[in-house]
Amino acid sequence: MRVFVTGASGHIGSLVVPELLAAGHEVTGLARSDKSAAALAAAGAKVHRGTLDDLDSLRAGAAAADGVIHLAYNHGPMLAGNFADAAVLDLAAVQTMGAALDGSGKPFVVTSGTLLLALAGLGRTGTEADTVGTGEPARPRVASENATVALAERGVRSSVIRLSPTVHGPADAHGFIPRLIAIAREAGVSAYVGDGSSRWPAVHELDAGWLDLLALEAAPAGSRLHGAADEGIPFRDIAEAIGRHLNLPAVSMAREQADAHFGFLGALVTMDNPTSSAVTQRLLGWRPSHPGLIADLADRHYFDPQA
Repeated sequence: MRVFVTGASGHIGSLVVPELLAAGHEVTGLARSDKSAAALAAAGAKVHRGTLDDLDSLRAGAAAADGVIHLAYNHGPMLAGNFADAAVLDLAAVQTMGAALDGSGKPFVVTSGTLLLALAGLGRTGTEADTVGTGEPARPRVASENATVALAERGVRSSVIRLSPTVHGPADAHGFIPRLIAIAREAGVSAYVGDGSSRWPAVHELDAGWLDLLALEAAPAGSRLHGAADEGIPFRDIAEAIGRHLNLPAVSMAREQADAHFGFLGALVTMDNPTSSAVTQRLLGWRPSHPGLIADLADRHYFDPQA
């Protein structure tokens, strides 16, 4: 299968591409820079130059492929607190590539996140059957997710993978865990809010990469899938593990202090986001086999990257 991958040189993309190639697929990756293009070529993939806001480039890449995996997301506006711009840009990308696949029966795998279920305030463990109304496009990932699922009615074998907020492993250089470690080092404490009982799901990067391959090859049209191996780790446990490996105390702070301490993560650290992947595992035969988050932190690659 000829597979067009956006975000192919990013954290997860750099792991998905080898999975695809090893399975015998031909990969073309979207590259916005010479550095990304060189990384893709070195990995054995073809290069398609363009950016997420270059809709003509996205349309051409999708139209020439037998399947599409959409991993890229413009986090710049989001990190600046402008969730609307990031969400609108992603929705346009999904709609453009989806239209190029209309009526083809080809697979289209789009990345979403489990945190949208926390934003919906379920008050329980989230499942693949849970949906969130689109509402305003500014709601992160929701509009793109619903647009993807709707493509099933237009003859596209579309699926959505809701990834855990922590996709962890040795290749994770810019995710939430490296950021939490950097904050702890700077502040001299590893903090959690209140009693730290809010739960975060997590998945090892290699298990996440394998899930993308399985979804491309076998996910039913219109399916929602969960990339969650650890169903829900209390945030206090994460903070204590970080503190232990940095030789720093783990301390509780009031919610009012969270934004100043955690920056853009302040709104996320108190979100309770327990997430089940039971349906995904049963549907695709996905069995996460790599270390969980706490065990991965004990491996120390986050703390001694040169070791």
